[in-house]
Amino acid sequence: MKNLRNSVNLIGRLGQDPILKDLNNGKTVATFSVATSESYYNVQGEKIEDTQWHHVVAWGKPGEIAAQYLKKGQEVAIEGKLIHRSYETGSGERKYITEINLNSILMLVVISVGLCQSFRCYY
Repeated sequence: MKNLRNSVNLIGRLGQDPILKDLNNGKTVATFSVATSESYYNVQGEKIEDTQWHHVVAWGKPGEIAAQYLKKGQEVAIEGKLIHRSYETGSGERKYITEINLNSILMLVVISVGLCQSFRCYY
């Protein structure tokens, strides 16, 4: 069993197509967002939709695969770990960000028949 001290598992939908970047050091990284939603009824009986957005960073081969096959709106299951970091803007302001560093991803919807020719698909 992997280390459970910093583990994130989410099922959600992509908010954008992954953006793949080739870095100067020869590495590749893909970034995208995933939305998780839940609904509940408040005291007045009104249905409330709550959506949380998560920034995902995928390094190397997982990032390349994500950029090649994932599209906005597609449902995915992701597993990774939380990373907290900060950076300074050009105007000197300190910004803080929380990201999920992707370990594995599972496409929950087949996005094209072409994939079923490349992979084993079950209907």
